[in-house]
Amino acid sequence: MKKSLIPAALALVTVAVVLAVVLVDSSSDEEASPEASGPSQTTAPEALDDDLSVSTSGWKTDFKKFTVSLSEFEGGGPGKDGIPAIDTPKFTTAKQADDYLEAREPVVQLVGAGGEVRAYPLQILIWHEIVNDTVGGVPVTITFCPLCNTTIVFDRRLDGRVLDFGTTGNLRNSDLVMYDRQTETWWQQFGGDGVVGVLAGKKLTKLPASIVAWENFKREHPTGKVLSRDTGFGRSYGQNPYTGYDSIDSPPFFPVKGQDDKRLQPKERVVFIERGEERVVVPFAALAEKEKIEVEVAGERLEVVWQAGTRSALDAGDIAAGRDVGTATVRSADTGKLVVFDLPFWFAVAAFAGDAEIVTG
Repeated sequence: MKKSLIPAALALVTVAVVLAVVLVDSSSDEEASPEASGPSQTTAPEALDDDLSVSTSGWKTDFKKFTVSLSEFEGGGPGKDGIPAIDTPKFTTAKQADDYLEAREPVVQLVGAGGEVRAYPLQILIWHEIVNDTVGGVPVTITFCPLCNTTIVFDRRLDGRVLDFGTTGNLRNSDLVMYDRQTETWWQQFGGDGVVGVLAGKKLTKLPASIVAWENFKREHPTGKVLSRDTGFGRSYGQNPYTGYDSIDSPPFFPVKGQDDKRLQPKERVVFIERGEERVVVPFAALAEKEKIEVEVAGERLEVVWQAGTRSALDAGDIAAGRDVGTATVRSADTGKLVVFDLPFWFAVAAFAGDAEIVTG
């Protein structure tokens, strides 16, 4: 097990990541309705100057409407779109992708309507964090926050319109804060909640997706499409700009709520399942030992299944050399269908869902 990274080292890594993203060639790239429920909006214009410490320059966001304290936002380094989303993704065949993907590298597997299947390698997502795409006729956004290890796919449709997402450059509890280009509302990636702007209080619909090893994806979906490195940006795809970040007992780069919750190590990988107000966590360590754990969330029986053989994208400098951390899937015990879940670090759950129940068997 790796030793904890000291704060000074973390700061240097943070600066390096910012420089890598901002200074590298940034040439341009370029019907189920999502839920509309959510927390009530708070209007407090007098609090804006006192609480919001990040820049509002260049934003059309309605900062009078918000659902969380504005003091919780902090700059992550790059500004608005400093980490560029991929808006016009290109895809290759599995055979072509073998040229740049090692067998056990992690990819996001998304199965759309009509059986259309796509893979989004973390070696690309780690540099962009958001891909706006359409799969099986459904507008989707594939998101990855390296700092929280959260990989979440959302339906981009909301209240009769299609949203496109970019990165704000800001964080809350060390998690990616996105924005939609139609209203410039800010959205929390963990949970998919609109938190600042005219759509504050709205909620995006999550879609089932999973993290799998590349060799498993191409074996099960040999005709599936794979996100290409031809993104329109110059990035060191295959390299991890957060080397050593996922040391299990190391703290996150930025302050987060729930740091006093010591039930698990900060960066223990967990399976996180949320249904309404019920939240359940299954630690990777417990799942790897038992291989399958059944849980019940909001009356639904679910099977959480372990799969060894997937590398970490946040370990070695070369993602293909990352250690084997495994992965997991969650399916309905009754139908066998994949359900919505995520595989974050524990600290992110403690920050956003501190009442989550930990299940170990």
